[in-house]
Amino acid sequence: MSNSASRRDRPEVVINIHDAVKKYGGNTVISGLSLHINGGEFFTLLGPSGCGKTTLLRMIAGFNTIEGGDFFFNDTRINDLDPAKRNIGMVFQNYAIFPHMNVRKNVEFGLKNRNFERSKIHDQADRFLKLMQIDQLADRMPAQLSGGQQQRVALARALCIEPQVLLMDEPLSNLDAKLRVEMRTAIKEIQNHVGITTVYVTHDQEEAMAVSDRIAVMNAGVIQHVGTPKNIYQRPANVFVATFIGRSNMMEGTLRVEAGRAVVELPTGYQAVFNNVLPEELKGQKVKVCVRPEELLLENGDEGLKAVVDDCVFLGLNTHYFIHLISGEKVEVIQESTIDSIIEPGTEVRLRLNTDKANLFCEDGSRNLLAGVKNDAQDVPATAQGGVRLSAAGLASLS
Repeated sequence: MSNSASRRDRPEVVINIHDAVKKYGGNTVISGLSLHINGGEFFTLLGPSGCGKTTLLRMIAGFNTIEGGDFFFNDTRINDLDPAKRNIGMVFQNYAIFPHMNVRKNVEFGLKNRNFERSKIHDQADRFLKLMQIDQLADRMPAQLSGGQQQRVALARALCIEPQVLLMDEPLSNLDAKLRVEMRTAIKEIQNHVGITTVYVTHDQEEAMAVSDRIAVMNAGVIQHVGTPKNIYQRPANVFVATFIGRSNMMEGTLRVEAGRAVVELPTGYQAVFNNVLPEELKGQKVKVCVRPEELLLENGDEGLKAVVDDCVFLGLNTHYFIHLISGEKVEVIQESTIDSIIEPGTEVRLRLNTDKANLFCEDGSRNLLAGVKNDAQDVPATAQGGVRLSAAGLASLS
């Protein structure tokens, strides 16, 4: 069955959020947040603990009050709509399946609760038991299931009612590393199959990159960057996004213009030419250079950043080198492993920046100076682009 043919014959739900406000007592923890989620999209809210991603998800679900702004499913304003009437499926971190019911009864629960036609309940549940590949477990009790099997039951139960929107809150965080990889693949395949608008919350960057059509990176109640995994990884909007998504080496530098070109000088005296600086940023200024470990290249000869290898870790396909520059900064370099011997600790090396892939930020880290940043975030306050703007008490209130 093709992907398009397998999707339910119903309109996909677009989610629009305008100027959302969330308060806990006197603390405003989300202020003026706006977001657009496409119909049928797998959309992930990603950020560190306490950034507000679960709070926002629970506002969409109707489990948290909304102190300001408007939430829409297509043209329907849902702010005051009872959670039971929002037609959502919810999958929780702790599975939340009923321990006294077998697998089939757990999956059928939502149908019975919604007064689904009794004669069709068995067939409807069968459909989703098979989709989740747990039909052979239908008569087992939850205590007899592994964590991954329990999560499949929770997902089958959420989908069985054929909701308009699927919400998932850290659904894989209780699983071991191998099972997380297996389950995230299964979740993405099933979401593609049913074509349901999905909002997924996680703090795991790799998980978000693997499953998402688009990601919203959040920090302190503010959406910093919305884009595809590729956009966000390759051209992050600011230093927070760059350092949260994947590994990054950060170095201070000075940009000057020579013959119309942007030349960045690092404290070691090493100079790198960036050919894709935005025209309005082509001026003398202090900058932050962000280079991912795979974008620092080990060179032979006398050209490049002078450095010394401190340690190395062989991980099969790649070898990770931990290096300090002569100026004192510590950096990490990832290089494809070779048949030859690894570079031993204490070896002097030279490093070169791959400036086609490296990123360049203004001195305070609030914006990327390079062309190619694609950020769908709406109305990001300038004061919040580079860092925290909430009080400690406000942050503590975020879930």
